[in-house]
Formats: sequence, C-alpha cells, structure tokens
Amino acid sequence: MHFSIPETESRSGDSGGSAYVAYNIHVNGVLHCRVRYSQLLGLHEQLRKEYGANVLPAFPPKKLFSLTPAEVEQRREQLEKYMQAVRQDPLLGSSETFNSFLRRAQQETQQVPTEEVSLEVLLSNGQKVLVNVLTSDQTEDVLEAVAAKLDLPDDLIGYFSLFLVREKEDGAFSFVRKLQEFELPYVSVTSLRSQEYKIVLRKSYWDSAYDDDVMENRVGLNLLYAQTVADIERGWILVTKEQHRQLKSLQEKVSKKEFLRLAQTLRHYGYLRFDACVADFPEKDCPVVVSAGNSELSLQLRLPGQQLREGSFRVTRMRCWRVTSSVPLPSGGTSSPGRGRGEVRLELAFEYLMSKDRLQWVTITSPQAIMMSICLQSMVDELMVKKSGGSIRKVRGGCALPAFCPRADASEREGRAQDSHGSDPALTGASRLHPQMLRRRVGGTLRRSDSQQAVKSPPLLESPDASRESMVKLSSKLSAVSLRGIGTPGTDASASDVHGNFAFEGIGDEDL
Repeated sequence: MHFSIPETESRSGDSGGSAYVAYNIHVNGVLHCRVRYSQLLGLHEQLRKEYGANVLPAFPPKKLFSLTPAEVEQRREQLEKYMQAVRQDPLLGSSETFNSFLRRAQQETQQVPTEEVSLEVLLSNGQKVLVNVLTSDQTEDVLEAVAAKLDLPDDLIGYFSLFLVREKEDGAFSFVRKLQEFELPYVSVTSLRSQEYKIVLRKSYWDSAYDDDVMENRVGLNLLYAQTVADIERGWILVTKEQHRQLKSLQEKVSKKEFLRLAQTLRHYGYLRFDACVADFPEKDCPVVVSAGNSELSLQLRLPGQQLREGSFRVTRMRCWRVTSSVPLPSGGTSSPGRGRGEVRLELAFEYLMSKDRLQWVTITSPQAIMMSICLQSMVDELMVKKSGGSIRKVRGGCALPAFCPRADASEREGRAQDSHGSDPALTGASRLHPQMLRRRVGGTLRRSDSQQAVKSPPLLESPDASRESMVKLSSKLSAVSLRGIGTPGTDASASDVHGNFAFEGIGDEDL
C-alpha cells in the first residue's frame, strides 16, 4: 500500500473552536482519512509504549508557536515519511494499534455512524451476495460474514480475499486494490460516491496446487468454478478452439473438478489482468496489457506490423522493484507550500536478470502500479512459504501466512472488541465499537448467517471470440532494451520505495 499526505487543510474546530491544520492521508492516491498533528502524536506515543522508542522512525517535534506556511509544509513531508516508514515496518505496520487508528480515523473523517447495514459483495461471475454488517466492521469481519452467507468453512476463508474494483461499461472489473486490515469495507466503497465501485470476492493465492484444498469442499469448488468460467469468458484465460470445446463438454456433464483440472493447464489460469498501460519494454512507450500470476508478470503487446506477442518476467529473476509516484509541478516549475497537485503518475520498475550477468530495469506506467507491486510481494511471500515447507492453509485461531489470510487470531479479535470501549488518546467518538458487534461474536468468531446463499452455477461457455488473436512469445533478441531512469523533468517525485526480493537469492543456473 502506498501511503502519502499530499495536502493539508486549514479547518475550524468544533463549536467555534480555534482553527487547526488537518493532514489528509491518502492510500493509493485516494483520501483515507483526515487527522490532526495531535492525533498522529497520540498514535506515536501508543506505538512507543508498546514497541519502544528504538523501533520507531523519527516523529516531527512539537512547536511552541503557530506554524508558518513553510513549517506546515515541512511537517507535512515529515509526517508522510513517518507514516510510510511505520507501514513498511513488518512489526509496526501490522500492529493492531496502527490499523485500528486508521480504521477509526477513516470512519470519523467520512462521518459514518456505527450502525447495521446491508453490504453488497459480488462473486467473480457477477452474482450478488448481500450481508448484514456494521459500518465499523473491518475487512476480516466482512470476509467472515460473506463466508458465513455462502457456508464456506472457516479453514477455507484464508484462501479468499475481498477486492475493491471499478466496474467498467462492458461489465469487466478493473482492480483497484485488495482491501486491507486498516480499513472498513463499507466506508471504503461508499466514500467513493460512485456506483462503479464494487467489492468482489476472489481467491487470493497464486499456486494452483492450493486448489486441491479448496476443491475438497462443495462451496469452495463452486467458487473456483464460477471464477474460472468468468475469467475464460473475459478472455483472461487463453483458450484455443479445441480447449474451448473440451471445457464446454465438461460443463455439459457438470464435471466441475475435471473442468478445473483442464483449466489449470491453460495459459493465464488464476492470473489477475490489469488495464491497458505503457511500458518501456521492448521499446519506449510500448502499449501493453499486464497480467500477474504463476510467479510472473506477463506483458501482452503488439509491435508495429506484427501480431500480438507476450513477454514473461519471472518473479524469481527480479532482484528488486519499486513504485514511484510523481505529480506535474504547477506552471513555472517550482514547488510552494499548499500548492495544488495534479493527477498522480504511478510507475512500477523492476530490475530483471535478463541473462546470467546482465540486470536491467523495466518500467511499467499504470494507475494500477501499486496493485501490481502488491501482487509481486504476495507471489514472493507464497514462494518463500513454500520453500520453507510451510503452507498458506489457515488453521483455527491463526494462519500460516498473514499476506493471504486474516492476521489476528480469535483471542486478539476478542481483545479488540473489549478494548474499544475504553478511551483512545488519539481518536474517540462515533467510531467506538457498536454493542451489536459483541453480540454477533461467539468465541471470537462471527455467528453463522441464518439465511445462507448458494453459489449459482454459471451458464455454459459462449462460442470463442473470433476476434481474439493467438499470441507468440517474444523472441530473445527483443530482450535488449535501453536503460532509462524513472525521474523525468517537470515532475515532483515522491515516495520511491525499493522492495528487495528474497526469492531472488535462490536462482540457479537452471533458472536462466
């Protein structure tokens, strides 16, 4: 997740109180919450008590007198670096203190009272699932409510996640991000104030070997089947005419497991596809379509006068990657405190092992660059867990891999519910836990829904789209591209974050 504080606001206090400066915290370029310096200081003090001063990044000091515009801008930059450093720290960024602060701040900023509401969640095939939740329910709570509605067993919840998507005119989903533990799904989707934004349930792992665990259960099997049929219909999974005929035959026989076994052999099975964007591979400003899955990023592209081609970049050959955000400077080319900011330009750049002795940067410019980075990190996490002999399978009261299943166990969730009735030095008010929340939990888990909903079987596959072209692999001679830096004249770069790849260390000669 990309945290930033791109602007400040001068606001008046409640009931005619004195004016103060509010800092707008954005996540992936979208406003998440609006907080005061004193609230962030309260968060810092709580983290210091829990983890010690040596663990925490530097926090901007208090000032005795009112800040000048230049000092406000300096504090904004310091607070932005602080929030980024805390989020990137594995211990601090996953702490309940940090995440609960952001959830309460989000609810207070959007002025959403705690009450029971009906929330619509879509399955990959477009089926609507309505769940009764509280506006203050976090992502884990909503995921559990959806699982309860579908009768998905507790030990399979960790294989699925909730995603915020934008539904395009043709009905396709454009993925915005995976909903995180620091946000309230109901508030996140309604605060965007557009019917285009939806919440979608989708599997959250990459290795198709984990399908075996999910297919043991009837509901899990139906969810995988519905998602796979939808991905084929969208053209995300690449299918030949003969493969399409075989799949349709298995559908007619209602052979869902055999259908999935065949689908697993198809190119781009289980991948996430992103919107069309631009890359500097194999040449500058090349239009591409990026897909993520099977421990790789796939770039589909068309060079002038050539047919559709594909280049694949294996995660295990990426030494590191970074996401860079930049905004155009105002006319005149200089920055000033409280300046207006244009549309954020996001780039994902990764250093790739093109040959045994040659590393090269490849850059993708896309509004979904942060989502791509998250996919890379989760693929690396999954590879490392598998390498160590672990499993992403969720166990009762916890999980093997936090990146793919809820972080907190049952006792921690009960503790959160009890603690939330006490005062919080950082945030108080309407965001306190609703009493109904406690009644909905038994032994730390949500009660099962009284009315459960079955996953509808999707219709038979339609005839393959004659306009879809077959692809060929990019020839090896196209791997030589000129290097270029991310920074460009006339931009104000911020938040260049380099992610080291632990999976890169395991590369052997057989991988090259």
